[in-house]
Amino acid sequence: MSKYRLLRDRLVGSPIHRDDVFLEPPAATIDQLKLAHDSEYVDRVVGGRLTEMELKRIGFPWSEAMVERSRRSSGATLAGARAALTEGIAVNLAGGTHHAMRGAGEGYCVFNDAAVTLRTLLAEGAIRRACVIDCDVHQGNGTAEILGRDLEVFTFSIHCAKNFPIRKFPSHLDIDLLEGTEDQEYMDQLQQGIDTVLQHGPFDLAIYLAGADPFARDRLGKLRLTKDGLRARDRLVLESLKSNRIPVAIAMAGGYAPDVNDIVDIHEVTIAECKRIA
Repeated sequence: MSKYRLLRDRLVGSPIHRDDVFLEPPAATIDQLKLAHDSEYVDRVVGGRLTEMELKRIGFPWSEAMVERSRRSSGATLAGARAALTEGIAVNLAGGTHHAMRGAGEGYCVFNDAAVTLRTLLAEGAIRRACVIDCDVHQGNGTAEILGRDLEVFTFSIHCAKNFPIRKFPSHLDIDLLEGTEDQEYMDQLQQGIDTVLQHGPFDLAIYLAGADPFARDRLGKLRLTKDGLRARDRLVLESLKSNRIPVAIAMAGGYAPDVNDIVDIHEVTIAECKRIA
């Protein structure tokens, strides 16, 4: 969890981001969470009534701080999406909790920030159609389980096939990569995926999960992208969205390199690419 603090500290201390606005987001409300998650699940999370098995599946123990952090992670992506609709681009320095499903948390994900955000904005009438571009190394099974049949949302996940989660729900578009995939093959596959996503537009908003875990030295990744390759990935996604005039909210998603500075480097470059095209 230290990566979030280190990333924020690095950005705040950088002259490149001197004029950027850093905001503490409001927590997602209970009603907003229940647009994407089962009411009973939300109530049990908030009330501390999850079973030992459910907490083991999530990966960390229950506490009031865990609930607050999870609500704010969704609230931050929602706030970022609202800002993106006005400014064109915005970033949540956390988020990307794409394994959380309607009635269960999983893989360090309690509430699904992308699903909560899109269901909220759709319910408000702020958007009519949206897409999720998930470039975390793990398939976005929770996002697919919640949104994979929605006509208003197009979900796309590009990930390592033989990796967590064991049970994968079908996105509208999934690209399964072989273990050891390197920069060029990844970029070729991503380009095809982005082209397909755009063919299913137009979209009023995109949510981009810019995971750091496709990195070659990631402990849980199984792909072999370099930092330059990850920069090219970010550039391709962000420039494609900008050229099609699609506002984008970015979430950081996963990153598990042994050296936390590698993770922060990758996330920092993602944000630098956002600033470059803004």
